[in-house]
Amino acid sequence: MTSTSETGPGAHSPVPTLEMVAAAAGVSRATVSRVVNASPSVSGPVTEAVNEAIARLNYVPNRAARSLASRRTQVIALVVPETTAKLFSDPFFASVVQGAALYLSDTDYTLNMLISSETRSEKTRRYLLGGNVDGALVVSHHSGDHSYEHLGQSLPIVFGGRPLLQSESESYFVDVDNEAGAATVTRHLVEGGRRHIATIAGPQDMPPGFDRLRGWSRAMDESGLDAGLVEIGDFTPESGAAAMRRLLARAVPIDGVFAANDQMAAGAYSAIYAEGLRIPQDIAVAGFDGNYFSSTAVPALTTINQPSHELGAKMAEVLVRRIENKPVQRVTLMETTLVVRPSTAPLEITASQVIPPH
Repeated sequence: MTSTSETGPGAHSPVPTLEMVAAAAGVSRATVSRVVNASPSVSGPVTEAVNEAIARLNYVPNRAARSLASRRTQVIALVVPETTAKLFSDPFFASVVQGAALYLSDTDYTLNMLISSETRSEKTRRYLLGGNVDGALVVSHHSGDHSYEHLGQSLPIVFGGRPLLQSESESYFVDVDNEAGAATVTRHLVEGGRRHIATIAGPQDMPPGFDRLRGWSRAMDESGLDAGLVEIGDFTPESGAAAMRRLLARAVPIDGVFAANDQMAAGAYSAIYAEGLRIPQDIAVAGFDGNYFSSTAVPALTTINQPSHELGAKMAEVLVRRIENKPVQRVTLMETTLVVRPSTAPLEITASQVIPPH
């Protein structure tokens, strides 16, 4: 009686396993696992040996089994509680999404975007808690939207911007110092000789709107100037134009305006020009964000540049570290920079030089 050998011509090659790769590379199973997961703790030569063994054996990591074992979906949700129109018209969102996606491209996580208005907030909440994602990034959060209240107790969440709700005071978030940035650009207007400085503030139920108004007010108070010239917009050019018209209708002196974002500043430009006024000779204008609205304005707009691309990447990094139970800071503040352009030329310059009108 003869037996059939598994190594004969008709035999099937066994499916390569993690253990087989480890034996071929002369390392431990744990080392192979670290290489497969792109851990930086493995040296270059060892990584090369493992990758060579993986290629030679045609080993394919069983990501489905890994997800089942870890109870992870390898999916991260990016939640934007805004309308579709606002999402696609605001360059800030595009930059944040790009930064988060670029960071996650080097990981095993997939990014899913959820556009969630308040009318669909419960639907979004059910999805997030339904085992579909490992965590969520929340951008453009309004204090009146309670969809994410206490959600962080059940799901890792990182906010883009400081949450205003008291119940979220222990939340993880990445932000810029909006108050300091607004104070810096307001002081710049004061140093340029402006004494009647208005502001077009953002929505007061959002951290950027609230904090930037507070920064403007602080700088005005420090300079001994009147902080009563305030109108509120919603971060769109149309609201900036409407707010500027309301300011001009007050019939009081205005020689400078700080708009809480570049889009509202662009709207203010149109209202100022419609009244036959000049920028910066009659009214200096400054914004906040540092996107293409500031660089394409005529004259080019002085602004506070915030690193929105890096902000998105940092949000993703913090969330991944939370999901993987790695140490991470709860609050990350990123630096802003003042970008000075012709829209805020000092009064002594505008008085002595001819600056081309719009």
